[in-house]
Amino acid sequence: MITELSILMPCYNNECYGLVADICAQAESIIRSGRRLKYEVIVADDGSTDACAIAANRRIDSLPECTYELRRRNVGRAAIRNHLAQAASYEWLLFIDSDMKLRNGSFLKNYIDADSRGAIYGGYEIRGDANELKGNLRYRYEARYNRNSSAEERRKSPYSCFHVSNLAIRRSLMLAHPLDGRITRYGHEDLLFGKALARAGVEITHIDNPVSFEDFESNADFLAKTEESIEMLYALRGELDGYSSVISAARRIGKAHLKKAFTTAFAMAAKAIKNNLTGNNPSVLLFNIYKLGMFCSIEQGKTHDNKPHNCR
Repeated sequence: MITELSILMPCYNNECYGLVADICAQAESIIRSGRRLKYEVIVADDGSTDACAIAANRRIDSLPECTYELRRRNVGRAAIRNHLAQAASYEWLLFIDSDMKLRNGSFLKNYIDADSRGAIYGGYEIRGDANELKGNLRYRYEARYNRNSSAEERRKSPYSCFHVSNLAIRRSLMLAHPLDGRITRYGHEDLLFGKALARAGVEITHIDNPVSFEDFESNADFLAKTEESIEMLYALRGELDGYSSVISAARRIGKAHLKKAFTTAFAMAAKAIKNNLTGNNPSVLLFNIYKLGMFCSIEQGKTHDNKPHNCR
């Protein structure tokens, strides 16, 4: 049972006062029920540029046991979480992304009641009007691949089927195994972190206690983030081999001696695929092909001229 909890929230250009208020209300309700709980909420703003979001989030300081820290320089998804872990006061940490929402009144109670010696992951769920979001690539992708996200399913691959965005972990473990500071761009800090925890023998307990993901960026913005993610994946390919479906697929193409043909075909089709993905009826299948094609193109370009290949 958890009796001391630092709730840590990295934030960038979005309002999260409502989420923090919901978390505080649940914590105070637990205390009023007679349970022992010491808690704090720390929101670290990672160099936001949206003045309206900053102004709205300053109200967080008025909530009980809450701190809003505005940092002027963006340090990235891994470093900001490591900073929060260092700043925390209590034995257990709970990381929640600031663009998530709580739809479960027992969310906090489920974590403090969970039985774990190391880390606890609650999962996430996708919400939104399917008709209104039918043209949104991020919504389509997340909705397809989050169907089998129950704790029972996640336990089959406990170290790859989790995210830091809804994770409780002992502070001592987080400090001993920080997120990889090399990751300053979008993607893969979860995979490397899972690999580090697996190597250290840290148990990840999976429970059904999801946060809700309801805000989806534009198709163009999501594709740009994906391109950053694939470039980072290539840079970390040696460490993430076996943890990434894109790397596994690229290896299969290579073993079949089809990589050159595939990258040639992708180069011819890339513009049309990108037009589809940024349009009103994006295809998840084409999105997966685009990721694989970009990875193989970078790899092929490195092989031929030892220079990065620009796929944008």
